[in-house]
Amino acid sequence: MVQDGHMDNATLRAWTWHKQGLDGSLAGADSAEVLSRAGWSRSVGGANPYLTLFARAGIRRERADADVAALRIHELPTARGCTYVVGAADFAWGLALGQGSAEATVKILDKLGVERAEVEALEAQTLGLLQSANGPMDPKQLKDALGDAVRSLGEEGKKKGASTMLPTVLGLLQADGRIRRVPVNGRLDQQRYAYTAWGLDKAADSPEQIRARLMERYLGWTGGATLKQTQWFTAFTVAQTKAALAAAGAVEAHGLWMLPHDTAELESFHAPQEEQIQLLAGSDSLFLLRRNAADHFAEEDGERQLLSARLALQADLPDHPIVDRGRIIGLWQYDPANERIAHWLFTTPTEAVTQRIREVEAFIRDDLGDFRSFSLDSPASRQKRIDAINKAGA
Repeated sequence: MVQDGHMDNATLRAWTWHKQGLDGSLAGADSAEVLSRAGWSRSVGGANPYLTLFARAGIRRERADADVAALRIHELPTARGCTYVVGAADFAWGLALGQGSAEATVKILDKLGVERAEVEALEAQTLGLLQSANGPMDPKQLKDALGDAVRSLGEEGKKKGASTMLPTVLGLLQADGRIRRVPVNGRLDQQRYAYTAWGLDKAADSPEQIRARLMERYLGWTGGATLKQTQWFTAFTVAQTKAALAAAGAVEAHGLWMLPHDTAELESFHAPQEEQIQLLAGSDSLFLLRRNAADHFAEEDGERQLLSARLALQADLPDHPIVDRGRIIGLWQYDPANERIAHWLFTTPTEAVTQRIREVEAFIRDDLGDFRSFSLDSPASRQKRIDAINKAGA
């Protein structure tokens, strides 16, 4: 339904759901295709990448880990310098987007009295060491092997988050594909890494072409976004954003910037009549790409609270959502002590909801063992939220 040039929220929620491949349209796709069509998956040492692939294409952890090992997908620093799991076709140009953030850390070293020549010398030593190594080396092994070349930056460095030069050097080498980070145990949800030489060919595109490519992909992933939302994800300046939108051929429709073929498809799009239930991570691309979780609550659920926080007023979801065609219909957390999903549904559970909870519960129990939101998440740290969800759900 369209009113005053704007599509109603329920239809827009279902439209984004469709564009994200959560309606079953990505069933049978491989990991790289899911990430290419639905968007890169934010990692931060949590389990979101695994659930991203399972929810859209039924991909289990063993297969996802095999794709990581075979470099069909990989975790890389890209837009805004943040780490995402991306497909192989996006490695080179995706890395190019994150180089500015890697260079920014060099400025911190400069303020601490470290000249660029010293940074470059350590880059060369580190790369040479990894090229001659028998396998990946973790940061401690690298620091021990490099010895005095890794200068301590003292208390002032610690205050600025740079106790030594090594993290900056590793970031620079990773940002241009000379080395890559390898999960120590092959898993994406446990933030322990080693490094190995890589030698990835650099993207041939210009910075302007890369920004236009990201804008086109981003609008395709989301089905449309506001100017502010595109700037949040891309970290482009206003001028860069407008240029990228023009290069992507984006047009304004229903208060959003959209790709032309999407505007035509949206005009004839109808929300599915049958339930389509998914349990997603709070950092799933459905919400994180536009950082608009509030738009996914129905009007009648806008006042709901958990632990004194009004859910629809939070930019980022503190708990994981249960979603039906784009609408958040409940919240969940995994309780490893009882091997169950603690959940709070805003309405009476249907058979489809109950069945999907069981399926995701079994996936987490059998494949993951736990469902961490980020690297420092633990059962103890989320117990208060588990208890609150249990209480609300009762």
